Amino acid sequence: MKHLSVAGKAVTLLFTAALLVACSGSDTREADEAAARAAADAAARSAQDAAAAEAAAEAAANQQRLDEAAAAVGNVFYFDFDSSTLKPEAISALNAHIAALQGNNRNVRLEGHTDERGTREYNMALGERRGNSVRDYMVANGIASYRIEVVSYGEERPIAYGSGESNWSQNRRVELK
Repeated sequence: MKHLSVAGKAVTLLFTAALLVACSGSDTREADEAAARAAADAAARSAQDAAAAEAAAEAAANQQRLDEAAAAVGNVFYFDFDSSTLKPEAISALNAHIAALQGNNRNVRLEGHTDERGTREYNMALGERRGNSVRDYMVANGIASYRIEVVSYGEERPIAYGSGESNWSQNRRVELK
């Protein structure tokens, strides 16, 4: 048995080659299929990532336009003497801010102010009523109340100093920050 004939060696060589080919064929096929699946998955993820990135960029651009529109109308809302009723121009400005806030999760602070007339306690309460008036309008138009903080400064932080209606009217306000 030490010496195999040429025919025996050929049969052994063919059997070994057939065994190797048979074993490697299924592994190669499975590996090829796995590689094809991985490539298809990667292509699908890449397409999803590209679509998500495009949607995020579009949303950011829309949000920037809304923020610019809100900034253009200002963030100060004025009130009549001894009143916490929103004026029509304040409502239109608030609508721009509401549209901008609906596109993000930012919180805002409403600072209520009054002119110098009246007692300190009365003016603190009036400033709070003005802030609450703005908050109530925002909540009624879709902004969650937990995102809005109302602070009253009363007459403590005037913009315009001095007496007279022109100064007082500038101090009767709510600032959105």
